Amino acid sequence: QVQLAESGGGLVQAGGSLRLSCVASGSGFSTLFVGWHRQAPGKEREFVAGVSSGGSIYYSDPVKGRFTISRDNAKKIVYLQMNSLKPEDTGIYSCKAGVGAGTWGQGVQVTVSS
Repeated sequence: QVQLAESGGGLVQAGGSLRLSCVASGSGFSTLFVGWHRQAPGKEREFVAGVSSGGSIYYSDPVKGRFTISRDNAKKIVYLQMNSLKPEDTGIYSCKAGVGAGTWGQGVQVTVSS
C-alpha cells in the first residue's frame, strides 16, 4: 500500500506557474493510476489530471493546454506543472493513487491572485 505527500503549493499571480509534486512511499506505486484533484472554496472536489501506469494521460477541459502531468516511477513521484494560472484555479490540490476509494494525500493549497 502507498502513502502520498504533496508539495509545491503556494500563492502566485495570475499568469504564473507552479509545479506540484506527489511523492509516494510504500510498494506498488508504479502499477497505480494517479490523479490530481482540486477543491475550490464552496465547491465539490473535481478531477484535474491523471496518468495511468502505462503512461496514458487525461486532463479536464478547464486545464487542457495549461497543465501537464507526468510521472517518474523510479522516484515514485507524479508532477503537475501548472502554467498560465487563473484565479479560478485556486483551491486545495490533492493527489490520489488507485481507483475507487484509492489513497489520498493531505493536499496543498494553491492560491492564484488576480
